[in-house]
Amino acid sequence: MKVLLINKYLYPRGGDAVSTITTGKILKARGHDVQFWGMAHPDNPEYEMSRHFVDHIDYGTTGGLVNQLSTAGKLLYSLEAKKKLKKLLREFRPDIVHLNNFAHQISPSILHVLKTEKIPSVMTMRDYKMVCPSYAMLDGGQPCQKCEHQQFSWCFKRKCVKGSAMKSALNTVEMYLHHKVLNIYKNIDCYISPSRFLQHKVKEMGLPFPVEHVFNCVNPEIYTPCYDSESREIAFFGRLSHEKGLVTLIDAVKGLDITLNIIGDGPQKSELEQYVLTHGMGNVKLSGHMKGDELYSAIKRALFTVVPSEWYENNPRSVIEAFALGKPVIGSNIGGIPELIKNRETGLLYEAGNTESLRNKITWFLDNRPRIPAMGKAGRQFVEDELNQTTHYEQLIKIYENVVNNANITNPG
Repeated sequence: MKVLLINKYLYPRGGDAVSTITTGKILKARGHDVQFWGMAHPDNPEYEMSRHFVDHIDYGTTGGLVNQLSTAGKLLYSLEAKKKLKKLLREFRPDIVHLNNFAHQISPSILHVLKTEKIPSVMTMRDYKMVCPSYAMLDGGQPCQKCEHQQFSWCFKRKCVKGSAMKSALNTVEMYLHHKVLNIYKNIDCYISPSRFLQHKVKEMGLPFPVEHVFNCVNPEIYTPCYDSESREIAFFGRLSHEKGLVTLIDAVKGLDITLNIIGDGPQKSELEQYVLTHGMGNVKLSGHMKGDELYSAIKRALFTVVPSEWYENNPRSVIEAFALGKPVIGSNIGGIPELIKNRETGLLYEAGNTESLRNKITWFLDNRPRIPAMGKAGRQFVEDELNQTTHYEQLIKIYENVVNNANITNPG
């Protein structure tokens, strides 16, 4: 099968890019003809179809008024993306297109091209963009569902996008244009959700399209687990931002005889550094961005990891990778996290945002250290049994085949 994978970022920048690249490797290993399409970027590896990529856009540095207006136009409906994708499709002629994260830098204008070229498509939802203008379903740091059933004006009223009236207005207009005026997302044949929570939540919020469930996956063979650790260190790894609940985690370890290693980078980094300094948290260290073996070594050194998110996490790779490395996980009971963590078997769940609840789970582990290796092994087994690449491929190819077969019936010849 000829498959075109689309994501705006095509280097390991975040979970959406990592998952897209991983999907490509899985498909290629099983004999499929795979091409990628997205945004040009200096960190991209070499791609055969890169001559058709859209120009790089950085919304943090859009320049003067003319550039800002041009960028806003591309966000709403990119003619560049539409034109370049059309050329690629006519050159490659894929059997199916698998979309991931394409909002803003590419825009849904490309869905009209897929329709006119009669190419079936599926889309994996990596966040709540289909039902929430600001992606995260948060208002003032708390879970929010005000925009259910396409009541997108709440985004502007509450200034949900970085507290900016202008950015919130643009995202609100974007949602009304795409969902109400153009109804452009009807052109996608099937939606895929990595978590059952997101699958049910978008339906509850009013998404009128079919949604299938397929977990994210990893290749367990590239992770060497470590079930025993003599350290008194625990770890968080991921993006440093408010919705990740890091202040709650830092407060939870205050006064405990352990070291919290916070691994990662993000917009909250400076604030967290100041918070740790101001509160005299000598047992908290911020180690910055890590990747590859350096990251894996840091995780294996820890007794366990913590995912303290305070938003509706989808299917966090931080849980999956910790399990693959033989580490149990303490996670908040929100979003898709409880689907991955089996309480008292592969980790512990606590009430999201509750410092005392999290502190109790951390001290439980410290008081029950002999149980940690068995829980780590159970997490690793869960990855091997349920989140492996073979299972992921079988689920994905079944969806592909159903979509392609239905398209052939609808559009014979």
